[in-house]
Amino acid sequence: MNLEPIFQNLVYGLFVGGLYGMAAVGLSLVFGVLKVLNVSHGELLMLGGYVSFTLFDAYGVDPFLSIAIAAPLLFLVGLGLHGGLFRWVMRLHEEAKIKNSLLIGFGLALVLENLALRVWTADERAITTGYSGEGVTLAGIVFPYTRMSGLVVAFMAVMLLHLFLTRTYAGRAIRATSEDWEAASLMGINVQRTYVVAFAIGTALAGVAGTLVSLGYTIAPSIGLAWTLKALVVVVLAGLGSIFGAFAAGILLGEAEATSIYVFGASYREVVGLVLFIIVLLLRPQGLFGRRVR
Repeated sequence: MNLEPIFQNLVYGLFVGGLYGMAAVGLSLVFGVLKVLNVSHGELLMLGGYVSFTLFDAYGVDPFLSIAIAAPLLFLVGLGLHGGLFRWVMRLHEEAKIKNSLLIGFGLALVLENLALRVWTADERAITTGYSGEGVTLAGIVFPYTRMSGLVVAFMAVMLLHLFLTRTYAGRAIRATSEDWEAASLMGINVQRTYVVAFAIGTALAGVAGTLVSLGYTIAPSIGLAWTLKALVVVVLAGLGSIFGAFAAGILLGEAEATSIYVFGASYREVVGLVLFIIVLLLRPQGLFGRRVR
């Protein structure tokens, strides 16, 4: 039995799962801290991809270097979106906050998609570097340079976020606010400023994910919804409270889809992911890595 196709699919699933995890980390952070569900997260990811494509196409900036521009730019976009839209729902109780943030997110998604259509048209864009298509082969398994580098960058971004949340005052304020905003406020934490910082960081992470996606996939104004759904599935699989959990759940989803391609065929890839989503939702509603609510 030839095992090379099986292992190649598993390697492919690892790379794709890293993108799923990177796309979900920012959404998980925002929902965990602000308790708002930003369903325009995929459109923000799309903007990050277009920023990297524009820098590469116009100025020849390597996409991995363009992360240093895309992430701060999306951070500023996040500041503006929170100040102009999402801060108005923060005074509501949790159920109303989620419902109203859904409405805002859907409207924002339509605006961003049409803005992208206006600026970049509906044509699919792709970043093709000098090392695209190249890779190293080990034991018959191909490891593309772009995919490997993307996985490393995604893991480093998650590590930096973890260090920020655990080693800095602002990060600890975010964690405290996610646990209990009233107690955090009583301890002297500026909760409103913490909300702004958390939302902007989540948006910046979407920009990083968009850059990595642009290296392996085409970018178009319509890709936002698909990536939002992937991120939502990963967030439910992981549960709230674990950044590394979201990244690990993304890899799990990627491996499940890759295995399904080999076993059932490519047409069932999305179905397997949704079945896994439903099983986890039924058997462990708090997610694989989330804490059970007492």
